[in-house]
Amino acid sequence: MMDWRRLLSARRLVDVAPEPYDVARSPFQKDFDRIVFCSAFRRLQDKTQVHPLSDNDYIRTRLTHSLEVASVGRSLAAGIGQVIAGRRRLPAELGAAEFGHIVSAACLAHDIGNPPFGHRGEELIQRWFRDAPRGRAMLHGLTRAQQQDLLRFEGNAQGFRILTRLQNWRDKGGLRLTAATLATFSKYPRLVDGARARDGHDAGAQKFGVMQAEADTFRDVARETGLQPDGDGRWLRHPLAFLVEAADDICYTIIDLEDGFKLGKIPFEEAEALLLAVGGAHRRYQEIGEPARRIAYLRAKAIGELIGQVVEVFLQVEPQMLDGRYRAPLLEQVPGTAALAHITDVTARKVFVSDGDYERDLGADRVIQALMDRTAMATDQGLTAYDRALAVTDRVSGMTDSYAMQQFTGDSMVRARTGGIGGFSNGGY
Repeated sequence: MMDWRRLLSARRLVDVAPEPYDVARSPFQKDFDRIVFCSAFRRLQDKTQVHPLSDNDYIRTRLTHSLEVASVGRSLAAGIGQVIAGRRRLPAELGAAEFGHIVSAACLAHDIGNPPFGHRGEELIQRWFRDAPRGRAMLHGLTRAQQQDLLRFEGNAQGFRILTRLQNWRDKGGLRLTAATLATFSKYPRLVDGARARDGHDAGAQKFGVMQAEADTFRDVARETGLQPDGDGRWLRHPLAFLVEAADDICYTIIDLEDGFKLGKIPFEEAEALLLAVGGAHRRYQEIGEPARRIAYLRAKAIGELIGQVVEVFLQVEPQMLDGRYRAPLLEQVPGTAALAHITDVTARKVFVSDGDYERDLGADRVIQALMDRTAMATDQGLTAYDRALAVTDRVSGMTDSYAMQQFTGDSMVRARTGGIGGFSNGGY
């Protein structure tokens, strides 16, 4: 049985004891600030959310998406925190605000490990290790689990690596976040061998979130927060990780619809009907004339309605979360789940960028394959085979979309296309 006092541990794993608690600026608020100011977070400004290298300034990038998820996550956590603090008789310093700080920090970082070109980039890195001669050669001498870390390269596991190893104090704790924030960030508390084929009944087992290189670090996080083991290389999710997942799902589902409308891929009448089905009709809506403002208003109402529904479900199933009986995504239990499924179907057909589009419009396949080859050739031969392979993925997955294109083509026009956004010269770690 998990206990909230341990789950909300403010200890930083590099420290012997928790830092002094400052009411004005808690350790969890510091976590949020450390993520905001790190270079890996800034690079999300030029990483694909749905539309790579979009010329439309209103379309979300990974950065704006992450900020929106953090906002929704804070509202969700504050909503459940006030009740849980009373229900479980938590200390005064562990109130609704601290729940909000932990979840918003974890949400802020939830996509920090994503490579260029979104999930397509993940697939291309996996393909390089599977099919490219240099990629296959790098697998020689590795354990099966180490090979699978690469053959199934996963942005979530790369994110944990960034937070705990690559940023700031390299190999000495990374950003040195609290155990509570790291556990909440870990939507998939699994090593690669602990992940199972997609199972709708266990949201935390659908992917893996920890590489072999960071296994001991995650074990420390699990011990400190009291996460319960669930078999070899698996742990039960931190309850607040369900809120990170819900905040992400709410944002990308509703926001993809709004972006689809702004891009002209979904007509106003269809977008309006889909959003009304989630958030309902409101009297003030009739006072708004401009279509874009109408959709923005309905988007806000839909998100607000879903926040309330998720909070209610969480509070109902919280006891089952603590003992491992509840494992499904929260949005599958809310009244609006059917309307959300309809939106997801529409955006998948009309808004998402296909694999063929990535290759035809950007040459993403050729870009990633070439950069992996070049980086492999330039990587320090003195490293162990596993560390050398990780150094390649660290470098390439850390690149922004535009920096990857620029490195591939040597064309300065790639920078001009995005307005000369700074920071690309630090595309890796």
